[in-house]
Amino acid sequence: MELRSGGGVGSQAVGRRMDGDCRDGGGGCKDAGSEDYENLPTGAAVSTHMTAGAMAGILEHSIMYPVDSVKTRMQSLNPDPKAQYTSIYGALKKIMKTEGFWRPLRGLNVMMMGAGPAHAMYFACYENMKRTLNDVFNHQGNSHLANGIAGSMATLLHDAVMNPAEVVKQRLQMFNSKHRSALSCIRTVWRTEGLGAFYRSYTTQLTMNIPFQSIHFITYEFLQEQVNPRRDYNPQSHIISGGLAGALAAAATTPLDVCKTLLNTQENMALTLAKVGGRLSGMANAFRTVYQLNGLPGYFKGIQARVIYQMPSTAISWSVYEFFKYVLTKRQLESRTPY
Repeated sequence: MELRSGGGVGSQAVGRRMDGDCRDGGGGCKDAGSEDYENLPTGAAVSTHMTAGAMAGILEHSIMYPVDSVKTRMQSLNPDPKAQYTSIYGALKKIMKTEGFWRPLRGLNVMMMGAGPAHAMYFACYENMKRTLNDVFNHQGNSHLANGIAGSMATLLHDAVMNPAEVVKQRLQMFNSKHRSALSCIRTVWRTEGLGAFYRSYTTQLTMNIPFQSIHFITYEFLQEQVNPRRDYNPQSHIISGGLAGALAAAATTPLDVCKTLLNTQENMALTLAKVGGRLSGMANAFRTVYQLNGLPGYFKGIQARVIYQMPSTAISWSVYEFFKYVLTKRQLESRTPY
């Protein structure tokens, strides 16, 4: 299943590839119509990456949000007896039956508001940093080191926007949450804990997401080299590479995600059992608290839900991103090609 821009005005843009070669074998590879979709025209690169990234982020988080709600609850260190689950399907069924059909979607609005701009900056930063670093390293094609560094830099921007949204949506997702809407949650947190509460887990988030995104991007680009070496726009390859990259990165960083969830939710029963007075802050304290309450297995609570969530999430994200990048670039290239 390989999509190429068809005939007519855009016929010179057929089979655009990352390496800049031309599928049709012609000698005019340097004209406007033959620029590959990965190496976008300079003038529209940032806007195209941002638009495609925003669409990818919103769709990814919207589609997978019910599973994310279950993951948050399964990572609870001391769950209420009524909120103990053995499987994702069983959890969703129980939540909808006992708490209402729409309960797994509570907090979706604030997540969408954060995901759009966060992913726009995330993909734009990654693409531009990747291109710049590959030039710096004088690497022909893709440098795994460049991909890892670019992913880490993109994460700094992404998490700065997403962290407050994560705090709000995870508090709304918890069982017996006292918050009934995103706005009431924001007001309550602001009034009782201050602005800093929205970034209490930021360092932990970065500590988790920098290795996550480094593994994610390096694995994705490596798999693309294996399953799509010519770097055509090929939806199947983006889905496979994205899904496997997300699953590996998710499994490897689950302990950090458990600590992040604890810092975000400030789970009352868990903190009481751990004899923590006031608010828990700092990654080191979160690690100690998790170990104190659940030992080593505590670091892997919800790993199944996390992998099952991340695998389709990254597959959706990459396939949607590459699709919109392809469509937007094709449209621009065709508009630049004289009739």
